[in-house]
Amino acid sequence: MIKSMTAYGRGESSKDDTLYIVEARALNHRYLDIILRVPKNFLAIEKDLKAMVSSRIKRGHIEVFCEIQNHGGDTTGSPYLNEAMAGAYLEAFNQMAKALGVEQKMDLNTLFQMKDVIIARPAQIDNDTVKACLEEALNKALDQIEAMRLREGDIIEADFQKRLSVLGQYLEEIKKRTPELVEEYRKRLKDNIARMLNDIELDEMRIAQEVALLAEKSDITEETLRIDSHLGQFRQYLSSGDPVGRRLDFLIQEINREVNTVGSKISDPLVSRLVVEMKAELEKLREQVQNVE
Repeated sequence: MIKSMTAYGRGESSKDDTLYIVEARALNHRYLDIILRVPKNFLAIEKDLKAMVSSRIKRGHIEVFCEIQNHGGDTTGSPYLNEAMAGAYLEAFNQMAKALGVEQKMDLNTLFQMKDVIIARPAQIDNDTVKACLEEALNKALDQIEAMRLREGDIIEADFQKRLSVLGQYLEEIKKRTPELVEEYRKRLKDNIARMLNDIELDEMRIAQEVALLAEKSDITEETLRIDSHLGQFRQYLSSGDPVGRRLDFLIQEINREVNTVGSKISDPLVSRLVVEMKAELEKLREQVQNVE
């Protein structure tokens, strides 16, 4: 059972006519990267909310947006006049008018639109209430993310299993072809020598030595055993239930290295084609693994 790294979730909680909304989305990332945004009046609870996320998600880029609404509005608080700022703007305007030698007064609408003249009074909601309600909403959002990641993980795993079977088939074809190549080489070598020597008796011992030398150079027993082992380990990781994305990525690199070695050891059109096909399947696996937790 594996999990995708892309998902979306939304959760809500309410208390005393206040609605707490948490939206979260998960994206691909090599490590765990959490970005969490809460209303600035409640930054003290950000650390606890991040800890909740990291306890349930081990890999990926996670963005969490927390919103608090009171009777359908924002709880940043009721607006009030910042008299000091308004006075400063008015004084600066008058100084500018005097310096330019113009008689102009700042109208109320212009003053009202100046930055920080009207500001929001901090909402009177205690942190404990906010923390409890946002945690409840966050849990609901994470539940949705978990369900979506599992569903997509099942789809990815099915694709993995199919490609692992294809890789296994290609590997069996290569293993079957290897002894045929040695026999073909022995026959080709014997025929070539016979044509050159005409009626001279062939040195079977020498031919056997040459064939043995080729067989040793083109022996891929170790490589095929390791590929078989890696494919089996890949399947075990898929059923482990643990975050295995990085381990699967490493296994794909190892399999690819062994396949390259096989291709370099054996010069044969059929084996070369099979090696190319295996590398193509491995590349598709590698792309998919980037989305696995």
